[in-house]
This record gives sequence, C-alpha cells and structure tokens, in this order.
Amino acid sequence: MKVKTILVSQPEPKMENSPYSRLIEKEKVKVDFRPFIHVEGVDAKNVRQQKIDLNNFTAIILTSRNSVDHFFRIADEMRFKVPDTMKYFCQSEAVAYYLQKYVVYRKRKIYVGKMNFVDITPLLKKYKNEKFLLPSSDVLKPIVPELLNSMELNWTRGIFYKTVISDLSDLRDVYYDILVFFSPSGIESLLKNFPDFKQNETRIAVFGNSTVNAATHAGLRIDIKAPTPDTPSMTMALQKYITTQNKK
Repeated sequence: MKVKTILVSQPEPKMENSPYSRLIEKEKVKVDFRPFIHVEGVDAKNVRQQKIDLNNFTAIILTSRNSVDHFFRIADEMRFKVPDTMKYFCQSEAVAYYLQKYVVYRKRKIYVGKMNFVDITPLLKKYKNEKFLLPSSDVLKPIVPELLNSMELNWTRGIFYKTVISDLSDLRDVYYDILVFFSPSGIESLLKNFPDFKQNETRIAVFGNSTVNAATHAGLRIDIKAPTPDTPSMTMALQKYITTQNKK
C-alpha cells in the first residue's frame, strides 16, 4: 500500500529545514507531529523527600535538555545559588549548547561527550573525587546506573521530572499510514489511549532496540526499523520504505 500520511509521536522540529521537511517535499507525503508522552516537573518538596541537598554536590551529570531545565528549575525553587565552581558533564554537544541558556559557557567547567552516555564515561573517570548529581526522569535507561556504579563514583540520582502519557483521545477516529515511535513510552501511550487498537494496514516505524522490544512485546508488527547501517536515522528509514512502497 502506498504511503500518504505519517504521524510522528514527537513534537514538531523547530528548525525550518528539518529532515522531515525534505521528506515531505520529496515524497509528497503529509507528516503530522504529536507528542505521545510529555514531561512534568516534580516540585522541590518531592526532591527534598528524596533526601537531596543541592549543597552536597560538586558536579552535575546532564543527559538531556530536560535534565538541564529541571535542575535549574529545582535550584531556583530551593533558592539554591549554583556556585561558579560547579562542574557540568554533558552527554552531548546539543546538551552542552543548551546549557548556555542558564550559565555563561566560557566561565564554567563544562565537559562534553560525543552522543551516547557511554561516551562521557572517560571524562567522569578523570574526576572520580567529585560528588555527582544525576537529575533524571522517573524513566532511566538501565545502562546509566550500571556504568556509574561500575566506575565506583560517588553519585546520586534525583528524580526531577516525570514522563507522563498524553491524552490522544482526539485521534481516535484519525487514520495514518505510518505511526513513528522513538521510545517504549510512546508504545505504552498508544495502548493506554487506545486499548482496542488494531494495527491492520497501519505500518509501525520504531527507533532503537528498546522501542523494538516494546512494540514486539505489545504484539505490533514492525515494518520500519532504525537505526541500521543503511538507514542511521528515522527519516532515512522512512524515505527508503516510502520510495519502495510508492513505486509499486
């Protein structure tokens, strides 16, 4: 079946010339964006109940822009002035760049990984004597605590925000040729919102092994996977699939 409509379970990209824009232009498909999950911050009282005192830490491990936002939000709610000596260990350049929203970059001690959490571990090992805080959501990839524990770091996890399933009831009678998922939480949201969901001719596209596992466990048929050696991004995987299908 030809592909005409796609629903991506994420917010619409803010940059004008995103890969999705090029996909829309080249394949003449309609792409809608709708977050299947969203993030809600926990309050300072909740963080205190986790026995977290921001005065006790000398370094912050930041894995996402959400972790940046919610660390500084909690610091503000607790009236904690983040000291200039604080060290920031950012999982990627994108996270480090976003940190500039809150600190003067050139005046801070900022250490940056390449992309994945494992990339930042050599930097963390160099500073084993620091007291690390990991601001995170209630959903955390198992590899993160595993790696931190394996290095025997003095670290504490703080749940500063939570992943919440979005209300998608307005989509009940809307049909898309492809549904695109990037996390197990997105799959969970689909099934929570539509417990009677029947896939039929809907194609499912998934990104990452954990999302593949969640979709498979839910009994969904996976038609498009990324990343692969040929298609390292989701838009490339969609492009390849659509080109093949729409030629038939």
